[in-house]
Amino acid sequence: MPSAAEHSKALQSSTERETTVGLVQKEITKGMSQAEVASVLGSPNIVSKDKNGLETWIYDKIATEVSYSASKEGLASILIGPRASGAISQTQKTLTVIIKFKDNAVEEFSYHSSKF
Repeated sequence: MPSAAEHSKALQSSTERETTVGLVQKEITKGMSQAEVASVLGSPNIVSKDKNGLETWIYDKIATEVSYSASKEGLASILIGPRASGAISQTQKTLTVIIKFKDNAVEEFSYHSSKF
């Protein structure tokens, strides 16, 4: 039977799973090439070009984390049959990164993150 970690790996690429505000702050800098940005963040969700020829890449990441904990009640499950109790918790996170390029190099970038 596969472990939780094995199931997690099968869901999406590790690059997408590991895209965080910290990674953006640490790795993305003004002057980076488009190839360098792509190697750090992967492919953008949206690419656009304005009338002046400036290219914009947008990364829009949404993650939902679900945790579930269950337990069986000891003596009660022996006397009156199996009974279980549990709890479930769900968190959603969003990260939007906007990178503007001039002459194939990062001109400016911004990001927004939320968790609820």
